[in-house]
Amino acid sequence: MNNKSIQVTRLLNRWQAGDQAALDSLIPQVYTELRDLAQAQLNRNKKNSIQCTELISEAYLRLVDVSTVDWKDRTHFFSMAARTMRRVLVEQFRKSNADKRGNNQTLLTFKDDINPNNEQTIQLDCLDEALQKLEQLDSRQADIVTMKFFGGLSNDEIAGILSVSSKTIQREWAVAKLWLFRELQ
Repeated sequence: MNNKSIQVTRLLNRWQAGDQAALDSLIPQVYTELRDLAQAQLNRNKKNSIQCTELISEAYLRLVDVSTVDWKDRTHFFSMAARTMRRVLVEQFRKSNADKRGNNQTLLTFKDDINPNNEQTIQLDCLDEALQKLEQLDSRQADIVTMKFFGGLSNDEIAGILSVSSKTIQREWAVAKLWLFRELQ
């Protein structure tokens, strides 16, 4: 773990213990990575109706309201940020398309890391529904998909969060990805 990761983890622990100054110190340190995470999400969306700063702000407001989370480390924080951004994007998508019903669908582009030229286009609400089904079947696989797809986390980072090996993440990612592609067909 590098110095920045250690410092972020310490700030998260202090924040969890009720130190508001720790939160004030934490935000400038994680903002750039949150912006990169949000931008990666928005780049997958073909028709953005939310700006990067709006997504970060909404996710931030929800994250600071999470008082019962036992923050493990920096990677756990970004995993939660990815999940929160997923919820914000899905809610925003559903709200903006409530009366359009299919006329202006939000499509996400998914690139396979094994074959980067193989791009798949996925509708956001369909992906969310599929992830909800996957959560019922295998919550760890759903977490892996969320952290990889919405969080951009590596196998090693996800393995650290879930306390399993990187090989386990790689194997379960392959299974989850196959299940999702079949579900979304």
